[in-house]
Amino acid sequence: MKKIILTGLTAAILFSCSSPKSDTAENATTTEMTAVQQEAQTFLDEYSTTYQDLYTKSAEAEWASNTKIVEGDSTNAMATRRANEAYAAFTGSVENIEQARKFLEQKEQLTPIQVKQFEAILYAAANNPQTVPDVVKARIKAETEQTEKLYGYDFKLNGKSVTTNDIDNILKTENDVKKRLAAWNASKEVGPGLKTGLLNLRDLRNKTVQSLGYDDYFTYQASDYGMTRAEMMDMMEQINKELLPLYRELHTYARYELAKKYGEKQVPDYLPAHWLPNRWGQDWSPMVEVKGIDLDGVLKTKGDKWLVEQAERFYVSLGFDKLPESFYTKSSLYPLPPNAGYKKNNHASAWHMDLDKDVRCLMSVEPNAEWYETTHHELGHIYYYITYTNPDVPVLLRGGANRAYHEAIGSLMGLAAMQKPFLAELQLIDKNTQTDEVQTLLKEALSYVTFIPFAAGVMSEWEHDFYAKNLPADQLNKRWWELAKKYQGMVPPTARGENYLDAATKTHINDDAAQYYDYAMSYVILFQLHDHIAKNILKQNPHATNYYGNKEVGKFLHDIMYPGASADWRKMLKDKTGEELSARAMVAYFQPLMDYLKEQNKGRKYTM
Repeated sequence: MKKIILTGLTAAILFSCSSPKSDTAENATTTEMTAVQQEAQTFLDEYSTTYQDLYTKSAEAEWASNTKIVEGDSTNAMATRRANEAYAAFTGSVENIEQARKFLEQKEQLTPIQVKQFEAILYAAANNPQTVPDVVKARIKAETEQTEKLYGYDFKLNGKSVTTNDIDNILKTENDVKKRLAAWNASKEVGPGLKTGLLNLRDLRNKTVQSLGYDDYFTYQASDYGMTRAEMMDMMEQINKELLPLYRELHTYARYELAKKYGEKQVPDYLPAHWLPNRWGQDWSPMVEVKGIDLDGVLKTKGDKWLVEQAERFYVSLGFDKLPESFYTKSSLYPLPPNAGYKKNNHASAWHMDLDKDVRCLMSVEPNAEWYETTHHELGHIYYYITYTNPDVPVLLRGGANRAYHEAIGSLMGLAAMQKPFLAELQLIDKNTQTDEVQTLLKEALSYVTFIPFAAGVMSEWEHDFYAKNLPADQLNKRWWELAKKYQGMVPPTARGENYLDAATKTHINDDAAQYYDYAMSYVILFQLHDHIAKNILKQNPHATNYYGNKEVGKFLHDIMYPGASADWRKMLKDKTGEELSARAMVAYFQPLMDYLKEQNKGRKYTM
């Protein structure tokens, strides 16, 4: 197809020329360009075939390691390491690096999509360069061992084994502060055992990418956006700044409301971490129950399978195809039975196993509101995979327009699925149910807005300091809590010395490192997309939309997802929403809440 187009273009140029001399020169140049492009395409086709095969084997091994963790059994870990080493040896091979560089030296003679593929080859190579094969092997081994430690950890509360879901439920519902503290402490016990491994991984990750010219691993990850480390941190600072006035009101409100709830006469200046309904203080939404809506109660009667199937029905209603049958047969969607004899990673994730038709989810779905939203989010990833798996997007560019877009699409659908008209469409609530719209907005703000200081502030700055500034090993926990106080206005219940490593209790610090700003950017993008959909497609109030069954919304999303990483993410955002990346839409969405919070906070002490 591509060669035919090029040949036709060559003919058109030749026929348009006038003088015999210019004909000859133009013909030679065009022939040379075509030859270079054909040579480049031959290399890309061969590379992509091997890449896809090794990627699939690595994904299969990782899947096994995440879905069946048996204490003391290193079989899966060994298989994962071998698969990842083979993948690394190929993507980081000196020959492939040299070939990609050679072609990029002639980038003016390549098609734009070829240039993007060669840049993708070099980006992948930088994480696995065989110029330092021993370092890469050591890093893969260390990552595999860290994952096993993290997800194989036996959490205990009052001497009994508990899951992270159990701990989360206590923090969401328990009013006894002592019981909350015990659960919070239990959630942090995994940290100390991860410290040595994480310090080793820092050293190995930095050395890996430095061999191809990156200053550090954080710089490498930020470069995937076409940004320097400083530019990325400036963007995070700007996002935090734009949302600070609203966060300040939410923080003040939460301090006073939680003190009242727990019977504390003295309102603390900073939020004790165990008071919040989330292990890291990133989501406070369980603080608010919107009267008239009992999603947990309704969903419990529906059952866990209904949640996943309903999420699929949502996407199908927008015009997307049904999920392949293999999604249901190969995914791990529900909690393991107590007698399973093994564990699995309970952190929800979506997997594109072969960069083709094999798509899966790893979840532990329970019939409640949180998992209802999560299923819609994770299937957003799945449908993104399916949509950019098409003949126009080469294997090497089957990713989001940037990493944040992937999260934004999922989070957007999670937000849409929780709005009142949508819930009424599904008969999860009565359409005539009277709800307090301010409380609904408050609940949303306690989910989306409170997340930004954690993602754009604490996580991004801690990992920045960890990788780029070589944060000393005896200051890791100190720095974590300094940042939590600065950005979240949150403090630990008691002193947390360097015998703890509370940062490492967040899974991403270990196995999805130096890119948590993806999530902060994704929330900003999701509100930009939602604002456009509500106002320009649905003509509905952004606070009360119903995407269900709207094919125009489906087409809007399809057009964003279809080109995958072959699209320029900045141009995509500007073309689709009319604006650059900005928290404007997010601030505007929650503006009606500001008056309410200011009224509630009259006479209260602000500490941020």
